[in-house]
Amino acid sequence: MLIYGILAMSLDILMGYTGLPSFGHCAYFGASAYVIAILSTRYQVGFLGCVTSSLLASLVIASIFGLIVSHTSGVYFLMLTLALGMVIWGLTYRWVSMTGGDNGIAGIPTPELGLPISLDEPIVFYFVVLFVFLVAFILLYIFTRSPFGQSLMGVRESESRMRILGYNTWLHKYLAYVVAGTFGGLSGVLWAYYNGFVSPVDANLNSSFEAFLSVILGGPGTLIGPAVGAGIIVFLKNFVSDYTDRWLLIIGSIYILLIMFAPGGLKELVTLFVKGGDKET
Repeated sequence: MLIYGILAMSLDILMGYTGLPSFGHCAYFGASAYVIAILSTRYQVGFLGCVTSSLLASLVIASIFGLIVSHTSGVYFLMLTLALGMVIWGLTYRWVSMTGGDNGIAGIPTPELGLPISLDEPIVFYFVVLFVFLVAFILLYIFTRSPFGQSLMGVRESESRMRILGYNTWLHKYLAYVVAGTFGGLSGVLWAYYNGFVSPVDANLNSSFEAFLSVILGGPGTLIGPAVGAGIIVFLKNFVSDYTDRWLLIIGSIYILLIMFAPGGLKELVTLFVKGGDKET
């Protein structure tokens, strides 16, 4: 839940704060995880080298893709991100000599931190992930509350007005895309070490849809809302699916009900509940 929460919060920078819905965000999640897998299993690169290379790869890919998509908005941005995300998925699936193709890469070793604690212990690894989640949340919170983050919301509300006021809206969208992609890569790092296995599934369209749904479910533009939404999605996948094969139908029904009665997600439901309580009081 925490790993996918970081992914959802990174996507929220685009969707909730900049108003740029993306269907290809798991490209950075998957690419980052593959860098960890390749370097650690084939080249025996150390922990710091793997993490640094993985985040740098996400940064570079986001910087290149951002040059392509930042000139667009709305449905055009959506379709371009979808196409670019499929490019990364295609590489993971077809570049068999490097990625293992459909078989993926297994046997990712647990990182050695040089500390008296071992990440082989699940509870230790959990607290490490929790710490990274909190650091990511704080950094993204500072980013969204900064003058630059506030101007992103201005771009979301009216890009033409911000342009008239003298803001370089293309640069704002570009930097938001790069930041979102880099933090998406951070979640991929944690996923690779947690799962010990990566495959094209981690970069496919369904994974991007789940991240997209997490943001909508929790409430765009809140950071913590998408993280909660990711937790709900992971819960439904891992627990409800044990009892029924129709868990996707449950997720779809929840999504439809939210769009009909609370387009703002759980944030809007909580707000309505609090206001309703105030009125009764």
